[in-house]
Amino acid sequence: MNRTINGANLLALRSHNAALVLDLLRTAGERGISRMELAERTGLTPQAVSKITARLREEGLAVEAGRRASTGGRPGTVLRLVPSAGHAVGLHLDRDELTAVLLDLSGAPVAVRTAPLDLGAGAKAVLERVAGEVEALPTAGGRVLGVGAAMPGPLDHATGVAHRVTGFPQWDGFPLRDALAVRLGHAVVLDKDTNAAALALALRGAGESFAYLHLGTGLGAGLVLGGALYRGARTGAGEFGHQVIQLDGPQCACGRRGCIEALCLVAVGLGDLDRAAGVLGTGAANLVELLDIDRVLLGGRVVAADAEPFVRGVGEQVRVPVALAEGGAHVVAEGAAQLVLAPLFGRAEVAVTAPKIG
Repeated sequence: MNRTINGANLLALRSHNAALVLDLLRTAGERGISRMELAERTGLTPQAVSKITARLREEGLAVEAGRRASTGGRPGTVLRLVPSAGHAVGLHLDRDELTAVLLDLSGAPVAVRTAPLDLGAGAKAVLERVAGEVEALPTAGGRVLGVGAAMPGPLDHATGVAHRVTGFPQWDGFPLRDALAVRLGHAVVLDKDTNAAALALALRGAGESFAYLHLGTGLGAGLVLGGALYRGARTGAGEFGHQVIQLDGPQCACGRRGCIEALCLVAVGLGDLDRAAGVLGTGAANLVELLDIDRVLLGGRVVAADAEPFVRGVGEQVRVPVALAEGGAHVVAEGAAQLVLAPLFGRAEVAVTAPKIG
């Protein structure tokens, strides 16, 4: 893999093999795993595993955790990951609220902060609000490997540039990833809120083919197809809310009429959740038929506030299972942090390089 960022090598993760070893250490948890087991499960030679684990120990990412009886010969030394050896920050920049989480290397949340946010207040105000919340996270001097930021789309994940966020066209063309990196002093990954949530759900075992539909201040989709997060050739996939299903429908903030997002939000505003669920189900049925996905997962603050009518209403219109997404209110922010962590363990490919440890 030998990825770099700003010219700095990620010392402990110079190969796909090292990522495989780290992932096995992570999944083994406190019980740990022996070098022999690592060799057997990765297909690497014992010598290669020894070199990789020695480097991980030097970096403070792994430690010895006792010995385990073997089927023959002397007991093998057990190694385990050190979750506190590094952290990732995850940010959810919603239209009216900021959520910041701190995850350790195991993916466990260490801290969560929420604060009001006005996404229309301009880049300078938003950057300062974000910086204040990140600086307030209790890193305790630990290594922050990077920051993942998630916001409403559309945006360009590859370049880190925001586009015309629905309702906030002033973001169009703003290099948010680079601006955050300069302000925070850390490597930053930028993605859509729905993609971040879908990544978090995939890592939780949600399946290899599903759509995550997020209904909150807006409506969007995150897609996992064939076990991989699908962003599209221009990283613009998932603008689910702007399917037009009623030509003479209400005006949408995107400029069109009759978008699913506009119809859903109007119904929610009137307190008619059954109608909102019916509209959402129509769009979900289109998506299932188009992509032949296995599951539909629902999330976002509107759904979380009263999930039953949405799960029922969407379920009545699609031919695959429908469920409330796991992860609760912070699934987007935790997924944003996983944009940093997952590539370290070879669990997800992102369009930017891995952050530096050290």
